[in-house]
Amino acid sequence: MKHPLPARPEHICILRLSALGDVCNLVPTVRALQRQWPEARITWIIGKGEHSLLAGLSGVEFIVYDKATGVAGMRALWRELADTRFDVLLHMQQALRASVLSLGLKVDVRVGYDRARAKDAQHWFTQRHLAPHPRAHVLESFLDFARLLGVEDLSLAWDLPVPEAAVEEAADITGETPYVMINPCSSVRLRNFRNWSAEGYAAVIEHAWRQYGLKTVLTGGGSTQERQLGERIQALCPDDVVIDAIGQTSLKGLLALIRSARLVIAPDTGPVHMANALGTPVVGLYATSNVDRTGPYLWREFAVNRYADAVRTFLHKEPTELSWGQRVRHPDAMSLIRAEDVIDRLEAVLAQPEIPPDTESPDEA
Repeated sequence: MKHPLPARPEHICILRLSALGDVCNLVPTVRALQRQWPEARITWIIGKGEHSLLAGLSGVEFIVYDKATGVAGMRALWRELADTRFDVLLHMQQALRASVLSLGLKVDVRVGYDRARAKDAQHWFTQRHLAPHPRAHVLESFLDFARLLGVEDLSLAWDLPVPEAAVEEAADITGETPYVMINPCSSVRLRNFRNWSAEGYAAVIEHAWRQYGLKTVLTGGGSTQERQLGERIQALCPDDVVIDAIGQTSLKGLLALIRSARLVIAPDTGPVHMANALGTPVVGLYATSNVDRTGPYLWREFAVNRYADAVRTFLHKEPTELSWGQRVRHPDAMSLIRAEDVIDRLEAVLAQPEIPPDTESPDEA
């Protein structure tokens, strides 16, 4: 017998700890739940860094779990919520750590992914499962939770909070200079291979400057890899064209930089989804991952998409032969992207009016 879903939930728990791009893609689901049940409480259990990005999101109570605290942190969270009972848990984090954390929550019904999308045996920790949705974008997979609960209006909205202090932080970096923002690196992890070349970025930066008078702001974390790539890019560019903000912004400050940028260029990493959420044009650089699954949702047609070429070149298969979401983990995959490809997409974006694209319901797109 299926566990019944609440017809009108009073308290909804969302469990999604990471990552930055994913939590941005989840916000439209939160907004859809709020429109359907404006009186419902929404508690979101979220990671530490992700909370610093979304802090202040209207109508949401955040509970922060720092994975560095391990089991001790879980126990502290369980004690904090010991007297709280949720009508429904939307278990959106496909990781064993998150599933273990969920066991300490008092919940009437636990909702997770269908078997085709579930990972790390998540379906063993949930009682109701999403309807199958093959080849879904990550954003659409999150919206499937709202669909299962019976939410009718799935139009996209974000309204991310960008405080005045973050606006001032960004202004201290850029002044009144019009700029392109480039976040050249994706997150630093084993066998990631999502980063493009310094030479390619430098060619795009010089084109934006000579043709449009747009300087470039480089952003990213403070890792050695990111700093070194930023230095190589600057060394290849004309003087005073690049503003180096790598490792120098808070996440809210990064949001403010993105919001004021003429466009954002980045590989498959958090800032492409932040830009998408803020209505800032974005050119995503995709070869190791499938833009139809993880691309900036409203700007996928402007991405440089070499995923199919990478699959054929390095995996010797057709994309249709791969499981949905399989990555091409080869260090040369991003070399399939040429500078002229990115310049062409930059030109296409700059030819658009300076307004965000229409936000359609995924059912209508």
